[in-house]
Amino acid sequence: MGRTYFVEEAIGQYLSDLSTQLKPYVTGLLIGQCSLQRDYIIRAVRTPPKEEQKEDNIIPSKLASIDEEWITTHASQVAQMLPGGLLVLGVFIIATPELSKDSQNALRKLIFSVEKSLTKRRLWKLAEEEVSDRAALQICSATKKVVCRTYDVQDPKSSAKPADWKYQSALSASWLGLDCTVNVNIHIPLLATSPNHDLEKNTKNGLNRWSKQIENSVFLINGQIKDDDTELLEGQKKLRGNTQSSTQFSDVKVLTQLSQSSSHRSTATVQVCSASINLKGAVKCRAYIHNNKPKVKEAVQALKRDIINTLSDRCEILFEDLIINEGPHKKNFEREYHVLPQRLFVPVAGSSVMLSDYKFGDEATGEIQERFVEMLDQSVQAEDIHIAEEINTVNVCPVTENMDDTQQKQLTKATLLLKLQQNMGLVIAAAVAVFASIFSFNYFSD
Repeated sequence: MGRTYFVEEAIGQYLSDLSTQLKPYVTGLLIGQCSLQRDYIIRAVRTPPKEEQKEDNIIPSKLASIDEEWITTHASQVAQMLPGGLLVLGVFIIATPELSKDSQNALRKLIFSVEKSLTKRRLWKLAEEEVSDRAALQICSATKKVVCRTYDVQDPKSSAKPADWKYQSALSASWLGLDCTVNVNIHIPLLATSPNHDLEKNTKNGLNRWSKQIENSVFLINGQIKDDDTELLEGQKKLRGNTQSSTQFSDVKVLTQLSQSSSHRSTATVQVCSASINLKGAVKCRAYIHNNKPKVKEAVQALKRDIINTLSDRCEILFEDLIINEGPHKKNFEREYHVLPQRLFVPVAGSSVMLSDYKFGDEATGEIQERFVEMLDQSVQAEDIHIAEEINTVNVCPVTENMDDTQQKQLTKATLLLKLQQNMGLVIAAAVAVFASIFSFNYFSD
């Protein structure tokens, strides 16, 4: 038996409007949430035209001209704008009858390319029991016939399976939300033996280690530890009989493990470090979950992934901005200050779900609005943009190249002390209070 996709009713009209654009084909992404019981599609987003297509009014006429790299890049950027619980769940093609016979092969190729691109940038992996099917939606622009199939992206040899596509009104009007603020203090030493310090690579490696800590954290939902298999709303009043968009939020506290349990053997490695990267501050995290008797495990998993994604995405956006503005080969020889992007949320009409994005301090509201139109094909009013955090600062300091033996010994002692303090889980209350609304990125040498 194939999977069933419950689809927001407005998507039907959106796809119908795209089919009338007199183009040989239109591609796009399907956004939603999957669970073991059922899958949900709450947004469909067309692939934005490339700049040269806009300028020259070029309309590709054959499926062979589909730009796979452009579509996967779009998918990666859209993924950065999704809160926890939402994923790019598939791809659609609206094509003329002449192109229909080749559409399914094109869809299959895109499904695997998009998933490969998204998996590469994630710091987490799908669990074994999770649904790994992704939707391939084919629509004939002349007859409006809809054919939905799925492919298992975990199996490169997967063949198409039929799936049901069912529209439903107010599908995500009363989904459940989980909110939390996570204090971050990550120290990433840079080895003195490294000939050159790749900030992006080292930061990702450090975040990868930190993500394991988040995976093993304890999550308090409204002040309680709940069993994984209990229903999220157990003991709470559920909002009923309301088709207007409304969100029932749960407040979540994240308790990270300070040290390994006594059952795990601990080892220490002494390494000489010439510099380090510090990520310190607080991040606003949010996840949404369907309201069909969701389990605590589903909700916590969605929030964990948002915590990991939001920090990883900010660093990625920062490095992209530095490359654009300062060049890929820039060397940092003196202390510099940068600003990490702030997180913001934007509502979706008819849904309790809010989409996410990031902005730098000097970024105008108009630029955010343009990005939502380009990436998500959604018009946003200025008053609907909700900034979730204070301005975040970034402090970048150089590696000291000339260092005598005494300095080197002091450096080693300082690095070891800091490392030992981290391993012991030392927490300074004052530091947590000071940085409650500031998120800083430090790169310095001692």
